Amino acid sequence: MSGRLAGKVAIVTGAASGIGKASAALFVAEGATVIAADVEAGEGIVGADAGREDDVVGLIELAKREHGGLDVFFANAGISGGLASIFEQTPADWQEILRVNLIGPWLAVKHAAPVMKDRGGGSIIATASVAGIRACAGGPAYSASKAGVINLVTVAATQLCGANIRVNAICPGLIETGMTKGIFDGARASGREEMLGQLNPLKRYGMPEEIARAALFLASDDSSYVNGHALVVDGGLSATHPFYRQEYGRTAF
Repeated sequence: MSGRLAGKVAIVTGAASGIGKASAALFVAEGATVIAADVEAGEGIVGADAGREDDVVGLIELAKREHGGLDVFFANAGISGGLASIFEQTPADWQEILRVNLIGPWLAVKHAAPVMKDRGGGSIIATASVAGIRACAGGPAYSASKAGVINLVTVAATQLCGANIRVNAICPGLIETGMTKGIFDGARASGREEMLGQLNPLKRYGMPEEIARAALFLASDDSSYVNGHALVVDGGLSATHPFYRQEYGRTAF
């Protein structure tokens, strides 16, 4: 089979919808054998909680048992936690968001790297966000978790020195996915759909397939010298990162 991932075995988490679904489909089209996972099992989807160690280990064992090893792990699963302020969120909110969004990618690195080393190398990709770069692109815990992901890939890339395993992140801007459904539904219901994505220079929001193509680049040998990097795919939003400023005790528009 030809393709940019021909002969590769890949795991994609959060694969039931959005970026994960688009990436799994593109990886298959490019020749990979893909284990698509999400928190709930479904047609073509293996049930796994990306923030639970036993589940991550189980996915990797599945790749070894049924496909002989692992070459690519796209740790894409994540939750938003909403847009509540620091003063409205609870410790439980933070613990759950960090568990899925940051501990999940760490578990992917911890358990995928030894298996990839046995294959001579590999690529680990984590979904971060522009919210991890600057403020006001997401809720507090979500933003902190994504900043952690960006730092995680730099640390992991360094600690995997000499293993031929690349670790990178993708930082999407506003993308229409299941996680952002509330934002899009609200804008459409109020007749303001044309405002979505208007803060970036391209003046539009992104689609999951556009992030999937970035993931394909990082998964493939096309990015063979890209390591410890956070690839921003946001239409130019973070070039200036304009936002509505929230002031303590009230919101200013």
